[in-house]
Amino acid sequence: MNDTLTTHDALEDPRNADIKIYVNGDIVHRDDAKVSVYDSGFLLGDGMWEGLRLYEGVWSFLDEHMDRFFDSCKAVSLDVGMDRAGIFEALEATRKANDMHTDVHCRLMLTRGVKVKPFQHPSLSRSGPTLVIICEHSKPVDRLHDAGIRLATVPQVRGLPMSQDAKYNSHSKLNCVIACLQAEQAGADEGLMLDPHGFVNTTNACNFFIVRKGEVWTSTGDYCMNGVTRQKVIDLCHAEGITVREKNYSLYEAVSADEAFLTGTFGAQTPVAEIDGKPIGTMDRPVTARIQAAYKALIARHIAEQSA
Repeated sequence: MNDTLTTHDALEDPRNADIKIYVNGDIVHRDDAKVSVYDSGFLLGDGMWEGLRLYEGVWSFLDEHMDRFFDSCKAVSLDVGMDRAGIFEALEATRKANDMHTDVHCRLMLTRGVKVKPFQHPSLSRSGPTLVIICEHSKPVDRLHDAGIRLATVPQVRGLPMSQDAKYNSHSKLNCVIACLQAEQAGADEGLMLDPHGFVNTTNACNFFIVRKGEVWTSTGDYCMNGVTRQKVIDLCHAEGITVREKNYSLYEAVSADEAFLTGTFGAQTPVAEIDGKPIGTMDRPVTARIQAAYKALIARHIAEQSA
């Protein structure tokens, strides 16, 4: 039996067998949702994506997600083909077609579109971008927050910005896939990735935090994903009077931490049980619990404000 947990483990929901998916303006049953084998996303991983959560009819922190999405597309000269209002309308159309209201995870994906030949040059994509929106009924499993996730330090690193900047939420995820495979082969759930200088950075899927003597530490941000939830946690620590530091720190400091947790749009804050087989702290996680409670309260305030 495979007892591996991931930060994207969700409760099984039979409704997902019949979801409808947005593909370039059409909303069709998942079995009929298709893109061309000539699409630049399939051929090259040439595209950007966003992960979004729907709570009580509200797309949480949509402005921040759209900032990241449009900035990334601009940086790689990828024409979105519509403005923010158009993306919102597409999200809402997909949500309503599926009669979805809460506990929904969305994968918004944009590629450079269909190519005239199966080669690399962007000029070969001439028919405009491909936009796909997948919304699923998706609620994180409780056992993950109770048991915590197991990490293994992997040789695959988060690279320098001039190789492939981690701040791009790009379709080109092979670097992270390799890290995930290395962790799995080491008997862990996810890979803990270092930066090019050997300091602790992120996991293959999420941003990473530790707690030492009541202080919350995370990486400098120089090589990590431009995480919306990461920034919300940093802001919440400031608001809650919790000392938070964005700094370089080593694996020595991570393994000997009192607590550790991951952040991401889907799982919010996921506790870490062990790193390289070594238990983190005593499994008593008061600071993590305090941040989780503050984040839930932030979501509730955000829903109230957006629904007013």
